[in-house]
Amino acid sequence: MYKVLIVFGTRPEAIKMAPLVKEFEKFPDLFEIRVCVTAQHREMLDQVLDLFNIEPEYDLNVMRSNQDLNSITSSIILKMKEVLLDYTPNVVLVHGDTTTSFVASLASFYQQIPVGHIEAGLRTNDIYSPFPEEVNRRLTSIISTYNFSPTSLSESNLLREGRNKNSIFVTGNTVVDSLFFILNKINNSSGLKSTILDKINKLGYNINRAKKIILVTAHRRENHGQGFINICHAIRDIANDNKEVDIVFPVHLNPEINNVANKLLCNIPNIFLIKPLSYEQFIFLMSKSYLIVTDSGGIQEEAPSLGKPVLVMRESTERPEALNSGTIRLVGSMPEKIVTEVNNLINNSSLYKKMQNSNNPYGDGKASYRIVDVFKKIIQSNSKL
Repeated sequence: MYKVLIVFGTRPEAIKMAPLVKEFEKFPDLFEIRVCVTAQHREMLDQVLDLFNIEPEYDLNVMRSNQDLNSITSSIILKMKEVLLDYTPNVVLVHGDTTTSFVASLASFYQQIPVGHIEAGLRTNDIYSPFPEEVNRRLTSIISTYNFSPTSLSESNLLREGRNKNSIFVTGNTVVDSLFFILNKINNSSGLKSTILDKINKLGYNINRAKKIILVTAHRRENHGQGFINICHAIRDIANDNKEVDIVFPVHLNPEINNVANKLLCNIPNIFLIKPLSYEQFIFLMSKSYLIVTDSGGIQEEAPSLGKPVLVMRESTERPEALNSGTIRLVGSMPEKIVTEVNNLINNSSLYKKMQNSNNPYGDGKASYRIVDVFKKIIQSNSKL
């Protein structure tokens, strides 16, 4: 039996790894699967685990109030050693660019266990943007035996850095798998749709107001402080310029985000500051939005499948495929730029339609199938030795 340990710790990782867990579970005669969560994000992670009916065999529970990168790193690496010695997997699968991903990879390396990196090869080529994600994913790539790249451009990045071509597999992005899974679930259940509407309404926004919705998310570490203050000023100005538009902002639980947003954006009639949404609720709200303004990475991959233009409040992106295809635009964190670009999309229908109709470069929803197929072939190859 080929033993696979799947490790993740944040909600975005869970969203992208859940369909992979489910795909492996289809082959119990070939794979023994165990899930390890670090709970780098506790509450938001648990929402996704419940949604996909995943019960981790290992829960490191590292989240602490006011934790910094040093404390997260040291806690994960010590606890991961215990997990690896207990389970002795044939491979450890990590995702993307979080501290969990890098540290789990390092702990696996110390035990000489091969690592498979999902969403490998994304680069901005600036080690401080995004921080610390760019370094996390570069270091994970150095350790990884198997690199699962979402696009051919990601593959090219790895080849340029000296990775062996035979170690790289272009699969598409598993986030599209999750998106389609959830949309299918919602569309096939009027009861679920009604429940989602009711829950969003209770959180503070009534979707049935029949207005254009601008969905905002912001949480990136590099935007903390003045950058996020600038973003709030931009949101305020957009709301004042466009009274007919509703701005819905599910505010991250981090106090550096939550406190500033509530101080600067409260009492503006068409700004709705609501608590973080479950993944189902967020996908539904995204599908009903006119456009999305974000500093998130995953949304750059999800929204194009829904035909939603995305304005990215960062100076660079590790997803240039989206830039090249026209599904996203970089607007940085300066208020004037953000306001101008949002107003352009509200007032210029041809520009909006051009972004809306651009093709999603991140795949067809079969990335998990392709990843599992690689390990099926590894098993077949080993059985012939």
